[in-house]
Amino acid sequence: MLREIGLTDSETKVYLALLEQGPSHAGRLSRKTGIHRRNIYDITERLIKKGLVGYILKNNRKVFEAVNPEKFLDTLRERERSFEENLPGLKALYEGTKEKQETNFYTGREGLKSIFQDQLENNKEVLILGASHSAFEVLPFYFKWYDIDRKKKKIKTKIIASEKLGKKIPLAEIRYLPQKYASPLSINIYKDKVAIILWKKEPLAIVIKNKEIANSYKKYFEMTWKIAKK
Repeated sequence: MLREIGLTDSETKVYLALLEQGPSHAGRLSRKTGIHRRNIYDITERLIKKGLVGYILKNNRKVFEAVNPEKFLDTLRERERSFEENLPGLKALYEGTKEKQETNFYTGREGLKSIFQDQLENNKEVLILGASHSAFEVLPFYFKWYDIDRKKKKIKTKIIASEKLGKKIPLAEIRYLPQKYASPLSINIYKDKVAIILWKKEPLAIVIKNKEIANSYKKYFEMTWKIAKK
């Protein structure tokens, strides 16, 4: 218990020994605790500084005595007051770095589904660079329900593809690049995230959560959107 409020093992042993046997000199504490007498003086000095032990000189020898355990409550209250005083500054530091970067890796069909479910939560628009028909082959039934939910939530999408997708996609604007730029790699930009998806039999994806990176990809998308053809 005393360790939990800041005492070391040796300080705890000495303090408890003083509580049990009352005022004691270093030799008696050493015998009681099994701690070498030379170390007893260092330990009691630390306890004195913490306000938990006092001493008197008796025949030129220090006799140590434990302070009332209620002192611990005073110490805890003092620490609490000190922490509360510093809390606003600590919170300011936390808020300043709250927007942290996260990078997550996903593999398999279920992993990819979690990315698209994330797009449906509190989102207004999804930008897709490099949309591929391979997506419908990897997840042949999923996108039907994804688009139904997306339509209900009025989430629009802009898509840049290099091939005809062969699907009617609601709330979507689609533009095209030349076929030579076709690739199984697709980039989804939404909220403050970028999902880089490799559409293959066992798909994999990397999702980066970072506002600066997402904004940079959005600018790149906008530039490509202007040169892509309807």
